[in-house]
Amino acid sequence: MQTKLSDRVHKQFSTIKLAIFDVDGVLTNGKIYYSDTGRESKAFHTQDGAAIKMLQSTGVHVALITGRTSEMVTRRAKELDISYVYQGVEDKRTALRDLEQCSGISQHLMSHTGDDLADLVLFQKVGMSISVPGAHPVVQEAADYVTTSLPGMGAVREICQLVMMCQDTWRGVLERYTE
Repeated sequence: MQTKLSDRVHKQFSTIKLAIFDVDGVLTNGKIYYSDTGRESKAFHTQDGAAIKMLQSTGVHVALITGRTSEMVTRRAKELDISYVYQGVEDKRTALRDLEQCSGISQHLMSHTGDDLADLVLFQKVGMSISVPGAHPVVQEAADYVTTSLPGMGAVREICQLVMMCQDTWRGVLERYTE
């Protein structure tokens, strides 16, 4: 990863204790597929999932806050041992307040990655706001950092790796795979 970060953005990544992700348009490419029977499907990138597990192994917590409700999200969160999952959320501020209370982690030590206007309320509350290519232009403008990787195609992996690099835990995680 060749991303050059400003000192401000590096410091923001280094203080994250809990990374929050929106689902559709961040963990996925934002597309929802329906079969003729009305069954819904969406795709998650395996490398994003692996990176979430790596990040969690360093002590950084992960949460999902999404406006939609999907059994696939429940399943994916369970596979990745994500214990903070908020689905069907109309006002993301309410979920954030609950998350702060349940986790004991202050909002200024959290990041939120989002792609649409509903994410702006969290951008104003957390310590670091992150967006992805293809996000609403207002959301990208408000973000402290915009990933170079696409949503559902490594954007979450990029974020997780940057957190680990800025917190000096990346080499330790990498050694697990190179020794």
